[in-house]
Amino acid sequence: MPKLLIVDDEPVIRHSFQKAFASAEVEVLTAGTVAEGRERVGADGPDVIVVDLQLPDGSGLELLKWVAETDPRRPVILITARGTADAAIEAMTRGAFDYLLKPLDLESFTRLVGRAFEAARLMRVPAVLPGEPVADRILGRAPAVQEMCKAIGRVAPQDVNVLIRGESGTGKELVARAIYHHSRRANKPFLAINCAALPESLVESELFGHEQGAFTGALRQRVGKFEQCDGGTLLLDEIGDMPLPVQAKMLRLLQEQQFERVGGSTPITTRVRVLAATNKDLESLISEGKFRGDLFYRLNAVTVRVPPLRDRREDIPELAHHFLDRYAREFGRDVRAFSPEVLDLWARRAWPGNVRELQGVVKEVLLRATGHTVLPEFLSTAGGETGATVGMPAGASPPEPSVAELIEACLTDGAGNVYSRVIARVERALVTQALRATQGHQAQASDRLGINRTTLRNKLRELGVTLDRVVSDQGDTPGE
Repeated sequence: MPKLLIVDDEPVIRHSFQKAFASAEVEVLTAGTVAEGRERVGADGPDVIVVDLQLPDGSGLELLKWVAETDPRRPVILITARGTADAAIEAMTRGAFDYLLKPLDLESFTRLVGRAFEAARLMRVPAVLPGEPVADRILGRAPAVQEMCKAIGRVAPQDVNVLIRGESGTGKELVARAIYHHSRRANKPFLAINCAALPESLVESELFGHEQGAFTGALRQRVGKFEQCDGGTLLLDEIGDMPLPVQAKMLRLLQEQQFERVGGSTPITTRVRVLAATNKDLESLISEGKFRGDLFYRLNAVTVRVPPLRDRREDIPELAHHFLDRYAREFGRDVRAFSPEVLDLWARRAWPGNVRELQGVVKEVLLRATGHTVLPEFLSTAGGETGATVGMPAGASPPEPSVAELIEACLTDGAGNVYSRVIARVERALVTQALRATQGHQAQASDRLGINRTTLRNKLRELGVTLDRVVSDQGDTPGE
């Protein structure tokens, strides 16, 4: 369970944080002074620290500085009721994950803490090469995977920027983390930013920071990721979606190791190692004028290619059992293996979503399964090339039980976790039937279901539903 340390001298604040995270499966630790905070860090090893700027025995900046010196990979968020621009700048330049003013908006704050936990995971959970005894490692013995691992081993110790290329769902972030954990900067910060997930207007500010008044809403100076991560490693995910104006600034940074904040004119020097990842054809984007060729050549000096799952089918059993072990523990299910027929079906599947799709499918069939072994009848169209059981015609799916039959089966099989299994099965059937009824048009399907399109897309991803398989029997092209 992740640990969150709150260092604040106000008991009401500490209690409100404990209450806010009570249902989030987070262990909340508290302290009231800088000295108590140090003791808690040493004794309990929190993943994320939230510290007030003004404490009875000193400043929260003192605790931040101490944490940054002892373990810069532990995110620290500073909060204060009497903040100044100078304090904010000093906090960020000393390595704070972020800086917030009281009173806090609880919803925004919990999202920020969630991002801090994710940053802590990236830095502290090793992602290593095959053969090393940790849970989050690169799996597989296929020749393509072995070549990739050799490339990681060659490039990780060298202090050079790296371009990681591969289709969506192949594990590019895991490769980036492996490079980081095997590098000489492994004891320095590692941050990641998804260029496609941010509005175009915010990408430059997020990366390089901005000066007060640089644009509407820039109420105070902000330190960007490159300044915050100085000396560490920064992953730029989906760099093919980076806006052209930001690409020009990136080129200068890679050439001169300098940049300016948005609205500023003072050069800032950085010593960040850049790892860039993309699932796009950058060469085609260059020909279309959507990506700078000079930036591509700067990034492409060292490239690591992540193979798609269809090029490493012999690794499917190992990957599937890895996910089975993980989710069986998480869901409290005593499911231990896959039948040979299931693995044979999966070996012939196209897997357009790659390892991420396999991960979702394993999670789904684990919730559907009864007994210790996953059998073909527990598969759906997401779980096999056609979802067919042995002896059934190609393209046919096993008959779906009624809701009453499903509940009865789950209540009597003794496997537990009945609620989650039934809800997942019903949700999957519901969204699948809605998409079939609308020939794959997500907008129409979301209207009929009474949910927005974003919620529908999240459900498709969560349940492992592949849109092209849903409508393939009707010969239609999936639509929006």
